[in-house]
Amino acid sequence: MNQSLMKPFRQQNRRVISYVPRVEPAPPDHALKVDGFRDVWQLRGKYVAFVLMGEHFRRSPTFTVPESAQRWATQIRQDEDVQD
Repeated sequence: MNQSLMKPFRQQNRRVISYVPRVEPAPPDHALKVDGFRDVWQLRGKYVAFVLMGEHFRRSPTFTVPESAQRWATQIRQDEDVQD
């Protein structure tokens, strides 16, 4: 096949964007604590984990199920070696 007729790949030099957890002073007032989960809050219909790191909370990306948010929080605690 003639190479000049083929379309180039789209966005071939696009940077990979990784999630950087947000740092917040506290979970927002309108967030609802989800029963049965240690770090999970419901926020605008999605589930978000808040992990206390020193004097600030680290916020997860949004998840559609609370179990995923809690797994994220557990992983962050292990990675950062946060004590209970």
